[in-house]
Amino acid sequence: MEGLFELLVKLRDSFLEAAEALNKYVETPMPQFVSDEKQAAAVIEEIFLNLKFEPQQGVKLGTYEIAFESRNLADKWRPAYAILRNSNSTIKERCHGDGYVYAYWLYGEGKIYRQKLTPRR
Repeated sequence: MEGLFELLVKLRDSFLEAAEALNKYVETPMPQFVSDEKQAAAVIEEIFLNLKFEPQQGVKLGTYEIAFESRNLADKWRPAYAILRNSNSTIKERCHGDGYVYAYWLYGEGKIYRQKLTPRR
């Protein structure tokens, strides 16, 4: 009977933590949008700049960075990941807008990639 009581207390505490996390998610403001004549609606880059990225080096890509879901705050991660997922951002179809410093894309679960844009000439 004592084990059952402990289990119920742990379940209650877990539900309370989940409720707090959901409240934070619900209260998180929606991403801000800026309009532009060339783009119907572009997401401001600040949403992505709030993530913690780690530098990487690859043979084909050169220098790029990865943000891991497990190493970022959920309230910062969720909006950025949702934007990239909803816009079907891939390495071939990267997400970026006017004034962006980086282009962003998804590959695999729990990772957001970015690479510095080369200036137009």
